[in-house]
Amino acid sequence: MHEGDLIFHTSQSAQSQAIQLATHSPYSHCGLLYKKDGEWQVFEAVQPVKLTPLRSWVARGQGGHFVVKRLRDAATALTPAMLTRLRAAGQPLLGRDYDLAFNWSDKQIYCSELIWKVYDRGLHRQLGQLQHLRDFDLRNPAVHAKLRERYGRQLPLDEPVISPASVFNSAELVTIVSR
Repeated sequence: MHEGDLIFHTSQSAQSQAIQLATHSPYSHCGLLYKKDGEWQVFEAVQPVKLTPLRSWVARGQGGHFVVKRLRDAATALTPAMLTRLRAAGQPLLGRDYDLAFNWSDKQIYCSELIWKVYDRGLHRQLGQLQHLRDFDLRNPAVHAKLRERYGRQLPLDEPVISPASVFNSAELVTIVSR
């Protein structure tokens, strides 16, 4: 693994099933890998946005399974200077509250939004396609129930959203590890 790699797993959170159903993906949570004091850490949006030891992060996922992805051109794109820019882009988001409503603002942040914004702001790379809430499969009763819980009857169907699935499926990424 290298710093700046992306890591994905199936969260065991209350919203994980709805995310999986709406995006047709097994992966519902993601973060960025960094080394801090010689130890692998995951920069992730939970409550709050923070660095989590890799072992703890993996243990929170379903069955300990995770996938690591990397930029196709990481050898040239993720130089030490670029990694410094990537880290700097994430610093203002550290400590922010988790965004249960998946709003496209920096007031609160969700996992794939964190990755997307850090890469966009730090390296001017957009990983995955931004979508709108209306673009997801919202028909499943579990998805519908979670949406009602979060928004009531006023669904923000035009809200920009980046899903873990969209980042995971980005053509700019290659799979490095799948365990």
